[in-house]
Amino acid sequence: MRSSTSAVAATAVKENVSVGVGTSTRLDGLSKTYASLALTLLFAVVSVAVVELITRKSFGDTFTFLTSAAQPGWTTFGLFFIAFLGLDALIGRQHKAVLVLAPAAVLLALISEQKQIFLTDPLYPTDLLFGRQIMELMPALVRDRPMTAVAIVVGSIAVLAALVSLWVFAWRRFRPLSRKERLARLAVALPLIVGFASIMDYNQYFWVRDRLKVSPIMWDQAENYRHNGFMLAFAINLPMANVKAPGGYSADAIDQISQDPLPAGTSHRSKPDVIVIMSESLWDPTKLTSLKVSPDPMPTIRRNAAGAVFSPEFGGLTANVEFEALTGFSNAFLPTGSIPYQQYVRDPVPSLATFFRGEGYTARAIHPFAGWFWNRTSVYNSFGFQTFKTEETMPPMTKRGIFASDESLTKEIMRQADAQEDPFFFFAVTLQGHGPYEASRYAKNTIKIEGDLPYADRQMLATYAQGVKEADDSLRTLMNWARERDRETIIVMFGDHLPPLNTVYTSSGYMNDITAARRASVEQMKREHETPLLVWSNKTGARKDIGSISPALLPYHILKEAGYEHPYYTGFLGRVQERYDVIDRYQLIRHDGKSVTDWSRNKKIDPLIRDYRYLQHDIMFGKRRGLERFFPAHADVVSAGS
Repeated sequence: MRSSTSAVAATAVKENVSVGVGTSTRLDGLSKTYASLALTLLFAVVSVAVVELITRKSFGDTFTFLTSAAQPGWTTFGLFFIAFLGLDALIGRQHKAVLVLAPAAVLLALISEQKQIFLTDPLYPTDLLFGRQIMELMPALVRDRPMTAVAIVVGSIAVLAALVSLWVFAWRRFRPLSRKERLARLAVALPLIVGFASIMDYNQYFWVRDRLKVSPIMWDQAENYRHNGFMLAFAINLPMANVKAPGGYSADAIDQISQDPLPAGTSHRSKPDVIVIMSESLWDPTKLTSLKVSPDPMPTIRRNAAGAVFSPEFGGLTANVEFEALTGFSNAFLPTGSIPYQQYVRDPVPSLATFFRGEGYTARAIHPFAGWFWNRTSVYNSFGFQTFKTEETMPPMTKRGIFASDESLTKEIMRQADAQEDPFFFFAVTLQGHGPYEASRYAKNTIKIEGDLPYADRQMLATYAQGVKEADDSLRTLMNWARERDRETIIVMFGDHLPPLNTVYTSSGYMNDITAARRASVEQMKREHETPLLVWSNKTGARKDIGSISPALLPYHILKEAGYEHPYYTGFLGRVQERYDVIDRYQLIRHDGKSVTDWSRNKKIDPLIRDYRYLQHDIMFGKRRGLERFFPAHADVVSAGS
């Protein structure tokens, strides 16, 4: 009896111990799970804070974003937390996702911060499409900021070594996740990520997104990034490649766009040769009125100026200005941050090249740099240019720094023109004026800068002004050559955007910041976006009456100067020019100088601008119902070239 009782007691003790151990094990497991989740959340908070501090460059602004109930700081924490959980589940080991996603986010933030130093805008997803171009320009950037370059290289090596060490440490120390844990994390993370992605279409309102304080502000990207934070704003811009039709667009809407009848007996004088030169960063440095720039670096341009081009860009993104000038279409109708050359030009698109080819011209593009830059080889083919002369297919040119000189490019233009028998349309893009403007670019600077300006800024401005002088000298050479020609020769020259002179603008008091405003008064916008424009003929001299216009209106003036009429370039664009000088994403500037701000958000849009947008969308993204009416020779030219 005693032995039986002892056995029962022993069994009971053993069972109690077993239950205790099991409970303790489960509690330990839960504690580890909670600790792991807490640590993942901490990693998410730190990652977001570092990214925002880099892009905002302000502890105060970063703290406000992270803590404000009116901004989606907490939403961003949650998204990083969920992304870490989901990727950990896929990898199969806790906290490994941090070593993948956090460095990637920080790298994007650093690139954005550097982009804003030279350009106005933060990093957009489409910027990643031309990473090769950034690497190609790296030697010039290194010259401009050598210590920064050294710091980046040393820092990159140190970060890479640290990441490798962390990966090794993580593989040894971070606990593998069980099958049950991986499935549980995926079951939570994937639906939330997919659900969040489904409410990010900025063209639609979502109640949940509004509650999360995420507000797509596509018409003002500076505010978009400020309010939503870098990573969310970057994600919001991902769908920009998917261009949706504007409201009201339809086949009937295109059919109802009126077409001006061509004047009876329309004719041109004698098929004049046309040379259009887009001069890199060409601007008038004497506009810095607090300084004295002498002698005048651009007397030829000033004497023959027709007006100004109101550039949609500042300091870079040349391809967007080029797109407008060659097609007569406007960036104002495309998503903010988009680059048509990179995203949208895939099929044949009507352009000045196809127009002139339809008139029996040779159409040629010339640029003394690599053909892949800005995707130009492909784009020029889509635009209908028969040939594209690049640095690979032209004779070696003399350099100014690392860039081909305007003088050598001008000589090459004249050489190629002299070899032509048929009338020709040349579109040339210069390179010498490209920044950065290192002090050693020229053996001797002949332009003197006087006034209160820091030494480094003075050197930069002197280098830039010397480049303007040489661009002006090259133009004079081209005009003197044209004066000796029997055939009428029209020369059009304009700057693509203001140069990236950085602190020269603020030190001289010309601008409030080192980059131009995107939204401001007409006076300020013109001051920060206008570049010189010249339209000149060796038979009739210089035009003087064009004023300040968007590059999209240049085809109208080029064809009018050449004596041509066209349903779109002189007909439709002619109607636009009669009413508006500038078609900008944020405002329209009327011919009388008055502006219409935030026009795209108005319930009622001028029918002329509405039709302009309809027609552009139809040709670029739609069924091309208006192609035959407004671009009658395009199909024949494309067929002949295929």
